[in-house]
Amino acid sequence: MKLLRLITVLGVLGVAGNAFAQAKASGGGDDNVQYKAKTVYDFEDDMVEGDLQRPDGELVNSLKKTEHSSLIEIRKDFIPEMLKSLEDI
Repeated sequence: MKLLRLITVLGVLGVAGNAFAQAKASGGGDDNVQYKAKTVYDFEDDMVEGDLQRPDGELVNSLKKTEHSSLIEIRKDFIPEMLKSLEDI
């Protein structure tokens, strides 16, 4: 049983070591990469076709405009109260 564990541990370490070695080698890459200042893409030969997407049904307005009573109530005694407040000054 100990031998099986030893073989398993050595196998895992061997695979892990190879994975780290490959990652380091591929990550180190060429440091002398040259990039262009301007890149131009030419799409003149490509034909773009399509349709305008719309709903299949028709718009139906069946609701009529409802009329609500006003939420603002004009007080009948506003002017007399104003005149009374002016007399108190």
